[in-house]
Amino acid sequence: MAVSGAKRIRETFKEKVYRVVAAIPRGETLTYKEVARRAGRPLAYRAVGNIMHRNPDTKRVPCHRVVRSDGDPGGYARGRKKKMLLLKREGAL
Repeated sequence: MAVSGAKRIRETFKEKVYRVVAAIPRGETLTYKEVARRAGRPLAYRAVGNIMHRNPDTKRVPCHRVVRSDGDPGGYARGRKKKMLLLKREGAL
């Protein structure tokens, strides 16, 4: 039942992306394209990359688990070597 005068708060695309990425289990990955699809904007995979690059909370939102569609790990705000190390440590590579 809705409260009179209450506004429904809509989740932004960035929030949806963070929610999708936060749900990726340790040892697994998703592509930027799949994250965009699950967040409701299948053609916005480049935007997903930009959002991940600016991720302020890598503990809650493990952006290193998002990889390119061609199998390449792709970029990482803390450096490509760090991303590879994290993925290997988790058994995703």
